[in-house]
Amino acid sequence: MRSIREPAWAKINLTLDVLSKRPDGYHDLESIMQAVSLKDDITIIPGTKEPWSIQCDRGDIPCDRRNLAWKAAKLFCESTGWDPDGLQILISKRIPSEAGLGGGSADAAAVLRALNRCVPQPLSIMELAQLGSMVGSDVPFCVICGTAFCEGRGEILKPFSTSSVFHYVLCKPALSFSTPKLFAKLDEVNIIHRPNHGAMLQALESDDPEAVGEQLCNVFEAAVHNEYPEIAHIKNCLLRYGACGAQMTGSGSVVYGIFPSQTQARRAWEQLRVEYPNSYLCHSV
Repeated sequence: MRSIREPAWAKINLTLDVLSKRPDGYHDLESIMQAVSLKDDITIIPGTKEPWSIQCDRGDIPCDRRNLAWKAAKLFCESTGWDPDGLQILISKRIPSEAGLGGGSADAAAVLRALNRCVPQPLSIMELAQLGSMVGSDVPFCVICGTAFCEGRGEILKPFSTSSVFHYVLCKPALSFSTPKLFAKLDEVNIIHRPNHGAMLQALESDDPEAVGEQLCNVFEAAVHNEYPEIAHIKNCLLRYGACGAQMTGSGSVVYGIFPSQTQARRAWEQLRVEYPNSYLCHSV
C-alpha cells in the first residue's frame, strides 16, 4: 500500500457579494477567492482491503460519512468507476472550523486531487473542480486554488494569475456564525457597500497590496456589524498594526488583514496573538 499526501489550502474571500435567491434554494454569489498558505494535510491510503475509514487529529471533526472528504472520495470513485479496494483518509487539521476559510471544502478538494493521481485516466483540473461542485460550494475553488473569480454557487470559475505574493494575518475569535442565519439577516439589512470585482482584479494585477486593501469588501459584514462588535474590533486592531485593509472572510468568523510585507505581517501577528491566540501568519499560494 502506498500513501499519497496532498495539501489542503485554506481560502479567503477578497470580495464577496450575495445576489438573488435561486430556485434550488441557494443564492447566487460573486466572489474573488484566494488560496493561502494555512493548510491541513491530507493523506490517502488506497488498497487497504479494509472498510473505508477516516482518522483526524482533532476530536470535533466527524470521522464518518458526514465528512466532506468522505463524500468527495465516494463521488470520485462512483464517477470514475475506480475501486480503491479499501481506503483510509488521514486528516491533520490546522484550519479552524466555522471560520469562513473553507477547511472542510479544502480537505474534500485535496482528497479529489489525491485520488485523481491514482487512476489510469485522471480528470483535468476543471473536470475535477466540476465534480467538486457536487460536494460543496467552495470545493471547486479549493480544487484549483490560486486566485479566481467565482460565480453561481461557486462552481463557475475564472482563474486569475498574479505574480505577487500577498501577506496576511488571520484572526479567529471565539465566535461562530450560522451561515443560513446570516443569509436571512442580509434580507433585513440595507447593504450600502458592495464589492467592485473589476477594481479588485485590477488591484491584484498591479501587485499592489495597498490597492488590494482598498477594494476588500464582504457583504456579510453588514449582517454581523451591530450584533458582533468584536469583528470591527479585530479589524481596527489589524489596521492599527499596519494592515492595508481588513475584513471578514466568507460567512466568518475569521477576520484577516493584508500587509505590505512579510516583516510587517509578522510584527502585526506577534501583537495580535497576545489578545487572540488563534491568529495565523500566512501568504497567498
